[in-house]
Amino acid sequence: MLNSTSCDQPSLLLSMSGIGNRKKYTIQVVINSEKVDESLMLITMFAPAFNTHSFSMNQRLFVLGNDKVTAVGNSTYNVEAKMPRSANVAPSGFYSMFMLLFASLPSHRTLTSAVDGSWQILQKSIGISAMHMQLLRNDHVIMFDRTDFGPSNLSLPNGKCRNDPTDTALQVDCTAHSVEYDVFANKFRALTVQTDVWCSSGAIMPEGNLFQTGCFNDGERRVRVFSPCRTCDWNEIPNGLPAKRWYASNHILPDGRQIIIGGRGQFNYEFIPKNIVANKINLPFLSETNDKGIENNLYPFVFLNVDGNLFIFANNRAILFDYVNNIVVKKYPMIPGGEPRSYPSTGSAVLLPLKNLKAAAIEAEVLVCGGAPKGSYLQSLKGTFMAALNTCARIKITDPNPEWVMETMPLARVMGDMILLPNGNVLLINGAGSGTAGWEQVQNPTTIPRMYHSTAALLRDGRVLVGGSNPHAFYNFTGVVFPTELSLEAFSPAYLDAKFDKLRPTIIAPKSMSGIRYRKKYTIQVVINSDKVDESSVLVTMFAQAFNTHSFSMNQRLLVLGNEKVTAVGNSTYNVEATTPRSGNVAPSGFYLLFVVHQGIPSQGI
Repeated sequence: MLNSTSCDQPSLLLSMSGIGNRKKYTIQVVINSEKVDESLMLITMFAPAFNTHSFSMNQRLFVLGNDKVTAVGNSTYNVEAKMPRSANVAPSGFYSMFMLLFASLPSHRTLTSAVDGSWQILQKSIGISAMHMQLLRNDHVIMFDRTDFGPSNLSLPNGKCRNDPTDTALQVDCTAHSVEYDVFANKFRALTVQTDVWCSSGAIMPEGNLFQTGCFNDGERRVRVFSPCRTCDWNEIPNGLPAKRWYASNHILPDGRQIIIGGRGQFNYEFIPKNIVANKINLPFLSETNDKGIENNLYPFVFLNVDGNLFIFANNRAILFDYVNNIVVKKYPMIPGGEPRSYPSTGSAVLLPLKNLKAAAIEAEVLVCGGAPKGSYLQSLKGTFMAALNTCARIKITDPNPEWVMETMPLARVMGDMILLPNGNVLLINGAGSGTAGWEQVQNPTTIPRMYHSTAALLRDGRVLVGGSNPHAFYNFTGVVFPTELSLEAFSPAYLDAKFDKLRPTIIAPKSMSGIRYRKKYTIQVVINSDKVDESSVLVTMFAQAFNTHSFSMNQRLLVLGNEKVTAVGNSTYNVEATTPRSGNVAPSGFYLLFVVHQGIPSQGI
């Protein structure tokens, strides 16, 4: 695949009819790029095929490479290549010739696919299955499951027990259902939740505290708060919510509040801190997208648009919503095909990285991938597992007349997680190839089963933490195809490979970016131990950490600040200048990780 824009895509200037075996030919091309890496030019020949019944007869591709590249002026190059030696290699016939310039912009050269990454088991068991996951500002990760299935595999410390007379499984429970994981120490400690936290939602407030909302049974109206400190535990606010919230979605707003949208049987929204005008406000879109007996609109995908309104996707369609005035600003078209993408037909979605942040009109684009076709949930109840969807749909939500653009994934996937990486790539991880979200309703998972109730989160060092998976009503480790998973592992994308260490920036100043403000220019000093630093490929990015559960990372956001100036100051050290976003509509207040990226290779975050 040619990862290029029109400005650096090669153009052939001749026809190659009548070519002969073993002959050397010169192909002249124009490449309108400021910097061309001649070593990456390839000549290929392709024999078109007769295709039927999943077989392309006579399909053949030859990589001739290049013997010599000569610049001849005006962005024009002569590329010499020798033809195949005989008809055994290249039977006579019609061939298409291509000039491929892989990664003509150096920043593209080192972008590699996720399959080149590596996995590491961090903990064989943390005692609970990580149904929910959130990274805190102190590099600790909060994870929690549910309480109403019985004891977990982790005892509470010092003989502590939870007394809950309304719990449906254990009224006196001496085991933990939440843990705090220290990323860099690779250690965890038990936390105590007083009421059920099953299938809940949450977000980090601007001051850094995790607010978790709702759940099932006695937890359905609770707000729980966790403050980042070494000895802190959960604090619960009874009746903190006016509505029962189960399978809802949360988002941080520009004014620092959270909005909580939907949930089972709740076609409305509310705010925390509570809105003084109304406790809960109706949102008819949620009832309109509810498939009777199935739902297919739980955990709606919610993103803050750059104009301050909310993009809300449920089932197979979306709206742009003015939550201040309770007005639907725009109705987006249905995804082509109309297949559901929301729980239990669980796909995943991201707001793609926001770029060109100084533009008068910033573009915003949403990507929705995977899910399960119509009827999958009811069929799975009968033991029939329909193949998952293999399509992604993307839409520019800021366009005046937006349309969905469909793409095909290499693999069908339901219950996958989409994680934004510091270099702007999207990692699609976890999930299964057939079935739907729910208990016992999935087949064909990934190598370590990470299906229903699995989670993933980007860490400061660029790894992705992965945990959870429990497609059963209780913890079940034997006699089932996919046992409950208590392990914790990390996926290291290819950019963490040691072969890229010379390209990798190391931030040496400042040590942190706490207290940064909107519309301010900052200088980040980095060391890049490379013989040749491409200053044009240096980017500053900011990442808003997410509350991850049920294949959706709430509040996930990546801002590409780019660079305004890169100055070499000696000893492989560079000052990189970048300006922060202009308002809370683009970057809501809160905790962000800041990265410097060089040729697609990110630094650690600060």
